[in-house]
Amino acid sequence: MRLTLLYSGLFLISGAALLAVTYVLVRNAVDGPPPIKAMDFNSIPGPPPSSQDPTLQPDSGASLHVLMAKTKEAAKLQKAAVMRELLIQSGIALAVMSGISIVLGWIVAGRILSRMRTITTAARNISATNLHQRLALDGADDELKELGDTFDELLGRLEASFQAQRRFVANASHELRTPLTRQRALGQVAVSDPDATVESLRTAHERILAAGTQQEQLIEALLTLTRGHAGIDVHTPFDLAQLTQEIITARKAEADYRTVTIQPSISEALAAGHRPLAERLVVNLLDNAIRHNIPHGWVKITTRTVDSHAVLTVANTGPVVPPDAIEQLYQPFQRLGTARTGEGFGLGLSIVQAVATAHDATITTSARPEGGLTITVTFPAMTNHPPL
Repeated sequence: MRLTLLYSGLFLISGAALLAVTYVLVRNAVDGPPPIKAMDFNSIPGPPPSSQDPTLQPDSGASLHVLMAKTKEAAKLQKAAVMRELLIQSGIALAVMSGISIVLGWIVAGRILSRMRTITTAARNISATNLHQRLALDGADDELKELGDTFDELLGRLEASFQAQRRFVANASHELRTPLTRQRALGQVAVSDPDATVESLRTAHERILAAGTQQEQLIEALLTLTRGHAGIDVHTPFDLAQLTQEIITARKAEADYRTVTIQPSISEALAAGHRPLAERLVVNLLDNAIRHNIPHGWVKITTRTVDSHAVLTVANTGPVVPPDAIEQLYQPFQRLGTARTGEGFGLGLSIVQAVATAHDATITTSARPEGGLTITVTFPAMTNHPPL
Protein backbone atom coordinates (compact mmCIF):
# COMPACT_ATOMS: atom_id res chain seq x y z
CA MET A 1 0.00 0.00 0.00
CA ARG A 2 2.80 2.43 0.87
CA LEU A 3 4.59 1.69 -2.40
CA THR A 4 1.35 2.18 -4.34
CA LEU A 5 0.70 5.51 -2.63
CA LEU A 6 4.29 6.52 -3.30
CA TYR A 7 4.04 5.69 -7.02
CA SER A 8 0.63 7.40 -7.35
CA GLY A 9 1.71 10.46 -5.37
CA LEU A 10 4.77 10.92 -7.55
CA PHE A 11 2.63 10.55 -10.67
CA LEU A 12 0.07 13.03 -9.34
CA ILE A 13 2.71 15.61 -8.50
CA SER A 14 4.42 15.16 -11.86
CA GLY A 15 1.08 15.37 -13.73
CA ALA A 16 0.02 18.47 -11.81
CA ALA A 17 3.35 20.14 -12.54
CA LEU A 18 3.03 19.24 -16.24
CA LEU A 19 -0.55 20.58 -16.30
CA ALA A 20 0.54 23.85 -14.64
CA VAL A 21 3.41 24.35 -17.08
CA THR A 22 1.17 23.60 -20.06
CA TYR A 23 -1.53 25.99 -18.79
CA VAL A 24 0.96 28.83 -18.32
CA LEU A 25 2.50 28.31 -21.76
CA VAL A 26 -0.89 28.25 -23.51
CA ARG A 27 -2.10 31.31 -21.56
CA ASN A 28 1.00 33.28 -22.47
CA ALA A 29 0.60 32.30 -26.11
CA VAL A 30 -3.08 33.37 -26.16
CA ASP A 31 -2.57 36.63 -24.23
CA GLY A 32 0.37 37.70 -26.38
CA PRO A 33 0.21 40.41 -29.08
CA PRO A 34 -1.77 39.42 -32.19
CA PRO A 35 0.22 38.58 -35.28
CA ILE A 36 -1.60 41.39 -37.21
CA LYS A 37 -1.78 44.85 -35.63
CA ALA A 38 -5.02 46.87 -35.40
CA MET A 39 -5.93 48.29 -38.78
CA ASP A 40 -5.52 52.03 -39.40
CA PHE A 41 -8.11 53.02 -42.06
CA ASN A 42 -6.41 56.35 -42.70
CA SER A 43 -3.30 54.51 -43.93
CA ILE A 44 -5.22 52.65 -46.67
CA PRO A 45 -4.56 54.28 -50.04
CA GLY A 46 -7.56 55.68 -51.95
CA PRO A 47 -10.38 58.03 -51.03
CA PRO A 48 -11.60 58.17 -47.45
CA PRO A 49 -14.47 55.94 -46.42
CA SER A 50 -16.93 58.86 -46.40
CA SER A 51 -16.34 59.55 -50.07
CA GLN A 52 -16.76 55.89 -50.99
CA ASP A 53 -20.15 55.48 -49.34
CA PRO A 54 -22.27 58.63 -49.16
CA THR A 55 -24.60 56.90 -46.72
CA LEU A 56 -21.98 56.92 -43.98
CA GLN A 57 -22.50 59.60 -41.41
CA PRO A 58 -19.73 61.75 -39.97
CA ASP A 59 -19.79 59.68 -36.72
CA SER A 60 -19.14 56.37 -38.53
CA GLY A 61 -15.52 56.36 -37.18
CA ALA A 62 -16.80 56.29 -33.59
CA SER A 63 -19.11 53.41 -34.40
CA LEU A 64 -16.17 51.54 -35.85
CA HIS A 65 -14.24 51.99 -32.62
CA VAL A 66 -17.18 50.69 -30.60
CA LEU A 67 -17.38 47.67 -32.84
CA MET A 68 -13.70 46.97 -32.37
CA ALA A 69 -14.00 47.27 -28.58
CA LYS A 70 -16.86 44.80 -28.49
CA THR A 71 -14.91 42.45 -30.73
CA LYS A 72 -11.94 42.56 -28.33
CA GLU A 73 -14.23 41.93 -25.35
CA ALA A 74 -15.81 38.96 -27.11
CA ALA A 75 -12.35 37.59 -27.97
CA LYS A 76 -11.27 38.04 -24.32
CA LEU A 77 -14.31 36.13 -23.10
CA GLN A 78 -13.70 33.43 -25.64
CA LYS A 79 -10.07 33.12 -24.47
CA ALA A 80 -11.19 32.78 -20.87
CA ALA A 81 -13.73 30.12 -21.83
CA VAL A 82 -11.09 28.20 -23.81
CA MET A 83 -8.58 28.34 -20.91
CA ARG A 84 -11.25 27.25 -18.44
CA GLU A 85 -12.22 24.36 -20.71
CA LEU A 86 -8.53 23.45 -21.10
CA LEU A 87 -8.11 23.42 -17.32
CA ILE A 88 -11.24 21.30 -16.76
CA GLN A 89 -10.39 18.78 -19.44
CA SER A 90 -6.76 18.52 -18.24
CA GLY A 91 -7.93 18.01 -14.66
CA ILE A 92 -10.28 15.23 -15.75
CA ALA A 93 -7.44 13.58 -17.72
CA LEU A 94 -5.13 13.89 -14.71
CA ALA A 95 -7.73 12.32 -12.41
CA VAL A 96 -8.28 9.42 -14.83
CA MET A 97 -4.56 8.83 -15.22
CA SER A 98 -4.09 9.04 -11.43
CA GLY A 99 -6.65 6.27 -10.99
CA ILE A 100 -4.89 4.19 -13.63
CA SER A 101 -1.54 4.86 -11.92
CA ILE A 102 -2.96 3.60 -8.62
CA VAL A 103 -4.05 0.31 -10.21
CA LEU A 104 -0.77 -0.11 -12.09
CA GLY A 105 1.22 0.87 -8.98
CA TRP A 106 -0.63 -1.76 -6.93
CA ILE A 107 0.12 -4.44 -9.54
CA VAL A 108 3.78 -3.47 -9.90
CA ALA A 109 4.30 -3.22 -6.12
CA GLY A 110 2.69 -6.63 -5.66
CA ARG A 111 4.96 -8.22 -8.25
CA ILE A 112 8.04 -6.62 -6.76
CA LEU A 113 7.17 -7.51 -3.18
CA SER A 114 6.16 -11.08 -3.95
CA ARG A 115 9.78 -12.20 -3.75
CA MET A 116 10.22 -10.17 -0.60
CA ARG A 117 7.34 -12.13 0.92
CA THR A 118 9.10 -15.34 -0.12
CA ILE A 119 12.25 -14.23 1.68
CA THR A 120 10.30 -13.17 4.77
CA THR A 121 8.33 -16.43 4.91
CA ALA A 122 11.49 -18.50 4.51
CA ALA A 123 13.31 -16.51 7.20
CA ARG A 124 10.37 -17.06 9.55
CA ASN A 125 10.13 -20.80 8.89
CA ILE A 126 13.82 -21.73 8.79
CA SER A 127 15.26 -22.73 12.15
CA ALA A 128 18.30 -24.58 13.41
CA THR A 129 16.75 -27.90 12.37
CA ASN A 130 16.19 -27.08 8.69
CA LEU A 131 19.07 -24.79 7.74
CA HIS A 132 19.52 -26.88 4.61
CA GLN A 133 16.57 -25.12 2.97
CA ARG A 134 17.34 -22.43 0.37
CA LEU A 135 15.30 -19.72 -1.32
CA ALA A 136 16.73 -20.29 -4.82
CA LEU A 137 14.97 -17.22 -6.24
CA ASP A 138 14.60 -17.11 -10.00
CA GLY A 139 14.05 -14.18 -12.31
CA ALA A 140 16.20 -11.28 -13.42
CA ASP A 141 19.49 -10.54 -11.72
CA ASP A 142 18.23 -7.51 -9.84
CA GLU A 143 18.62 -6.29 -6.27
CA LEU A 144 16.00 -8.71 -4.91
CA LYS A 145 17.68 -11.67 -6.63
CA GLU A 146 20.98 -10.56 -5.12
CA LEU A 147 19.33 -10.30 -1.70
CA GLY A 148 17.94 -13.84 -2.03
CA ASP A 149 21.33 -15.22 -3.08
CA THR A 150 22.99 -13.44 -0.15
CA PHE A 151 20.41 -14.95 2.19
CA ASP A 152 21.14 -18.43 0.78
CA GLU A 153 24.87 -17.88 1.34
CA LEU A 154 24.15 -16.80 4.91
CA LEU A 155 22.12 -19.97 5.48
CA GLY A 156 25.01 -22.01 4.12
CA ARG A 157 27.45 -20.42 6.54
CA LEU A 158 25.03 -20.86 9.43
CA GLU A 159 24.51 -24.51 8.54
CA ALA A 160 28.26 -25.11 8.43
CA SER A 161 28.68 -23.28 11.73
CA PHE A 162 25.94 -25.30 13.45
CA GLN A 163 27.40 -28.55 12.16
CA ALA A 164 30.86 -27.54 13.36
CA GLN A 165 29.41 -26.63 16.74
CA ARG A 166 27.68 -30.00 17.07
CA ARG A 167 30.90 -31.80 16.14
CA PHE A 168 32.83 -29.67 18.60
CA VAL A 169 30.43 -30.41 21.46
CA ALA A 170 30.48 -34.13 20.69
CA ASN A 171 34.28 -34.26 20.49
CA ALA A 172 34.74 -32.12 23.60
CA SER A 173 32.36 -34.36 25.53
CA HIS A 174 34.33 -37.41 24.45
CA GLU A 175 37.69 -35.84 25.33
CA LEU A 176 36.46 -34.72 28.75
CA ARG A 177 34.79 -38.04 29.48
CA THR A 178 37.97 -40.06 28.81
CA PRO A 179 40.07 -38.78 31.75
CA LEU A 180 37.02 -38.84 34.03
CA THR A 181 36.44 -42.50 33.18
CA ARG A 182 40.12 -43.24 33.79
CA GLN A 183 40.03 -41.51 37.16
CA ARG A 184 36.94 -43.41 38.21
CA ALA A 185 38.41 -46.74 37.11
CA LEU A 186 41.70 -46.12 38.93
CA GLY A 187 39.87 -45.12 42.10
CA GLN A 188 37.52 -48.12 41.99
CA VAL A 189 40.39 -50.56 41.41
CA ALA A 190 42.41 -49.09 44.28
CA VAL A 191 39.44 -49.13 46.68
CA SER A 192 38.29 -52.66 45.76
CA ASP A 193 41.76 -54.18 46.15
CA PRO A 194 41.72 -56.04 49.52
CA ASP A 195 45.51 -56.32 49.46
CA ALA A 196 46.10 -52.66 48.74
CA THR A 197 49.31 -51.23 50.15
CA VAL A 198 50.53 -47.73 50.65
CA GLU A 199 52.63 -48.00 47.49
CA SER A 200 49.77 -49.28 45.35
CA LEU A 201 47.45 -46.57 46.66
CA ARG A 202 50.15 -43.97 46.05
CA THR A 203 50.57 -45.20 42.47
CA ALA A 204 46.82 -45.11 41.87
CA HIS A 205 46.62 -41.62 43.33
CA GLU A 206 49.46 -40.42 41.08
CA ARG A 207 47.65 -41.79 38.05
CA ILE A 208 44.47 -40.03 39.14
CA LEU A 209 46.41 -36.78 39.49
CA ALA A 210 47.88 -37.30 36.02
CA ALA A 211 44.39 -37.73 34.59
CA GLY A 212 43.32 -34.56 36.41
CA THR A 213 46.28 -32.71 34.90
CA GLN A 214 45.18 -33.88 31.48
CA GLN A 215 41.71 -32.51 32.17
CA GLU A 216 43.15 -29.17 33.23
CA GLN A 217 45.22 -28.95 30.06
CA LEU A 218 42.19 -29.73 27.92
CA ILE A 219 40.03 -27.17 29.72
CA GLU A 220 42.77 -24.56 29.37
CA ALA A 221 43.02 -25.31 25.65
CA LEU A 222 39.25 -24.98 25.26
CA LEU A 223 39.26 -21.65 27.11
CA THR A 224 42.08 -20.38 24.91
CA LEU A 225 40.18 -21.47 21.82
CA THR A 226 37.05 -19.69 23.06
CA ARG A 227 38.97 -16.52 23.87
CA GLY A 228 40.56 -16.58 20.44
CA HIS A 229 37.14 -16.79 18.81
CA ALA A 230 35.90 -13.89 20.99
CA GLY A 231 38.36 -11.48 19.37
CA ILE A 232 40.52 -8.68 20.76
CA ASP A 233 39.21 -5.30 21.90
CA VAL A 234 42.54 -3.49 22.30
CA HIS A 235 45.63 -4.14 20.16
CA THR A 236 48.84 -3.50 22.09
CA PRO A 237 52.22 -3.50 20.32
CA PHE A 238 54.62 -6.29 21.29
CA ASP A 239 57.92 -7.70 20.07
CA LEU A 240 57.20 -10.95 18.26
CA ALA A 241 60.92 -11.71 17.91
CA GLN A 242 61.57 -11.48 21.68
CA LEU A 243 58.44 -13.51 22.40
CA THR A 244 59.53 -16.24 20.00
CA GLN A 245 63.04 -16.35 21.45
CA GLU A 246 61.65 -16.83 24.98
CA ILE A 247 59.47 -19.72 23.81
CA ILE A 248 62.38 -21.37 21.97
CA THR A 249 64.45 -21.24 25.15
CA ALA A 250 61.61 -22.77 27.19
CA ARG A 251 61.02 -25.58 24.66
CA LYS A 252 64.64 -26.54 24.04
CA ALA A 253 64.62 -29.28 26.68
CA GLU A 254 61.53 -30.87 25.10
CA ALA A 255 63.17 -30.75 21.68
CA ASP A 256 66.38 -32.33 23.01
CA TYR A 257 64.38 -35.08 24.67
CA ARG A 258 62.76 -35.91 21.32
CA THR A 259 66.09 -35.53 19.45
CA VAL A 260 64.73 -32.65 17.42
CA THR A 261 66.97 -29.71 16.57
CA ILE A 262 65.55 -26.20 16.69
CA GLN A 263 67.09 -23.89 14.09
CA PRO A 264 66.04 -20.32 14.95
CA SER A 265 66.45 -17.28 12.73
CA ILE A 266 65.14 -14.38 14.75
CA SER A 267 64.95 -10.90 13.25
CA GLU A 268 63.13 -7.80 14.39
CA ALA A 269 59.35 -8.20 14.08
CA LEU A 270 56.93 -5.79 15.76
CA ALA A 271 53.27 -6.80 15.92
CA ALA A 272 50.14 -5.56 17.66
CA GLY A 273 47.48 -7.51 19.51
CA HIS A 274 47.15 -9.54 22.68
CA ARG A 275 50.58 -10.77 23.78
CA PRO A 276 49.41 -13.76 25.90
CA LEU A 277 47.26 -15.04 23.02
CA ALA A 278 50.11 -14.49 20.57
CA GLU A 279 52.34 -16.44 22.95
CA ARG A 280 49.88 -19.35 22.84
CA LEU A 281 49.97 -19.20 19.02
CA VAL A 282 53.77 -19.49 18.91
CA VAL A 283 53.80 -22.18 21.63
CA ASN A 284 51.27 -24.33 19.79
CA LEU A 285 53.09 -24.00 16.47
CA LEU A 286 56.43 -24.94 18.02
CA ASP A 287 54.97 -27.79 20.12
CA ASN A 288 53.15 -29.15 17.09
CA ALA A 289 56.39 -29.05 15.05
CA ILE A 290 58.36 -30.80 17.82
CA ARG A 291 55.82 -33.50 18.70
CA HIS A 292 54.84 -34.41 15.14
CA ASN A 293 58.40 -34.89 13.96
CA ILE A 294 60.80 -37.71 13.32
CA PRO A 295 63.88 -38.76 15.32
CA HIS A 296 66.81 -36.45 14.62
CA GLY A 297 64.54 -34.12 12.73
CA TRP A 298 64.61 -30.34 12.79
CA VAL A 299 62.37 -27.32 13.26
CA LYS A 300 63.17 -24.03 11.54
CA ILE A 301 61.49 -21.04 13.15
CA THR A 302 62.02 -17.54 11.82
CA THR A 303 60.68 -14.06 12.52
CA ARG A 304 61.08 -11.11 10.17
CA THR A 305 59.41 -7.94 8.96
CA VAL A 306 58.06 -7.70 5.42
CA ASP A 307 56.51 -4.37 4.34
CA SER A 308 55.77 -3.42 7.97
CA HIS A 309 54.15 -6.85 8.55
CA ALA A 310 55.52 -9.12 11.28
CA VAL A 311 55.94 -12.60 9.80
CA LEU A 312 56.42 -15.85 11.75
CA THR A 313 57.38 -19.04 9.88
CA VAL A 314 57.65 -22.52 11.38
CA ALA A 315 58.87 -25.39 9.18
CA ASN A 316 59.59 -28.92 10.35
CA THR A 317 60.41 -32.40 9.22
CA GLY A 318 57.93 -35.14 9.97
CA PRO A 319 55.51 -37.57 8.39
CA VAL A 320 54.18 -36.81 4.93
CA VAL A 321 50.96 -34.80 5.08
CA PRO A 322 48.57 -35.08 2.10
CA PRO A 323 47.79 -31.59 0.76
CA ASP A 324 44.05 -32.28 0.95
CA ALA A 325 44.34 -33.06 4.68
CA ILE A 326 45.74 -29.65 5.67
CA GLU A 327 42.31 -28.08 6.16
CA GLN A 328 41.28 -30.99 8.39
CA LEU A 329 44.21 -30.31 10.74
CA TYR A 330 42.73 -26.92 11.65
CA GLN A 331 39.44 -28.45 12.78
CA PRO A 332 39.00 -28.98 16.55
CA PHE A 333 39.87 -32.49 17.79
CA GLN A 334 41.06 -33.54 14.35
CA ARG A 335 44.36 -35.35 13.99
CA LEU A 336 46.15 -36.75 10.98
CA GLY A 337 45.06 -40.34 10.53
CA THR A 338 42.45 -42.07 12.68
CA ALA A 339 40.30 -39.78 14.77
CA ARG A 340 41.17 -39.37 18.46
CA THR A 341 44.47 -41.11 18.09
CA GLY A 342 47.94 -39.72 18.48
CA GLU A 343 49.45 -37.24 20.88
CA GLY A 344 47.65 -34.19 22.20
CA PHE A 345 44.01 -33.17 22.06
CA GLY A 346 43.86 -32.10 18.43
CA LEU A 347 43.31 -28.45 19.41
CA GLY A 348 46.77 -27.01 18.68
CA LEU A 349 46.21 -25.74 15.17
CA SER A 350 42.60 -24.84 15.94
CA ILE A 351 43.85 -22.48 18.62
CA VAL A 352 46.47 -21.12 16.22
CA GLN A 353 43.78 -20.32 13.66
CA ALA A 354 41.49 -18.73 16.27
CA VAL A 355 44.27 -16.54 17.65
CA ALA A 356 45.38 -15.54 14.16
CA THR A 357 41.80 -14.59 13.26
CA ALA A 358 41.52 -12.51 16.44
CA HIS A 359 44.68 -10.64 15.39
CA ASP A 360 43.46 -10.20 11.79
CA ALA A 361 46.47 -12.24 10.75
CA THR A 362 46.67 -14.63 7.81
CA ILE A 363 47.91 -18.23 7.90
CA THR A 364 49.55 -19.96 4.97
CA THR A 365 50.14 -23.70 5.29
CA SER A 366 51.89 -25.98 2.83
CA ALA A 367 52.94 -29.61 3.05
CA ARG A 368 56.61 -30.33 2.43
CA PRO A 369 57.17 -33.10 -0.14
CA GLU A 370 59.77 -34.69 2.16
CA GLY A 371 57.38 -34.65 5.10
CA GLY A 372 56.22 -32.10 7.64
CA LEU A 373 54.64 -28.69 7.26
CA THR A 374 55.57 -25.08 6.62
CA ILE A 375 53.26 -22.64 8.39
CA THR A 376 53.55 -18.87 7.94
CA VAL A 377 51.60 -16.36 10.05
CA THR A 378 51.53 -12.77 8.78
CA PHE A 379 50.36 -10.11 11.23
CA PRO A 380 48.79 -6.78 10.12
CA ALA A 381 51.07 -3.87 9.34
CA MET A 382 52.27 -1.72 12.22
CA THR A 383 51.72 1.59 10.39
CA ASN A 384 48.73 2.45 12.57
CA HIS A 385 50.37 1.55 15.89
CA PRO A 386 53.06 3.42 17.81
CA PRO A 387 56.40 1.64 18.27
CA LEU A 388 57.27 -0.06 21.51
